[in-house]
Amino acid sequence: MKRDFRFRREIGVRKVIGILLLVIIGVFAFGSIVMLLWNALMPEIFHLPLIGFWQALGLLLLAKILFSGFRGGPRGRWKRDSLKEGWANMTPEQQEKFRQEWGRRCRKPFSPDSRFDRDQTGSRTNEPAPASRPADPNSNESKL
Repeated sequence: MKRDFRFRREIGVRKVIGILLLVIIGVFAFGSIVMLLWNALMPEIFHLPLIGFWQALGLLLLAKILFSGFRGGPRGRWKRDSLKEGWANMTPEQQEKFRQEWGRRCRKPFSPDSRFDRDQTGSRTNEPAPASRPADPNSNESKL
């Protein structure tokens, strides 16, 4: 029994060392790639100075923070799954109300419905919006 525990512990230690080694190699590889790409492109294109390895790692970390953050796990899937679950839990009346509300909010600006004005409550009226055009300086109406 003790032998089995020691064998599992050795495998666990090997896994940790292997993963740590891969992380170190990955950091150095990505840092080197960023440094080489920066030094090959940026001074020529934008007349920026050359950077060193540690500056490249800092740039890589900054890009990670700005563009993806430090969240773990699948990023978009939980949102999609929760939306599907919420939709499935709605009654047909709630689904229709949701469709109408988002149809009202997300209408295209030049769709046939956009020519209708909204009254103070936010609902559409059936009368087309009055045409607004500049006054014609040559017309007789403006001289009266």
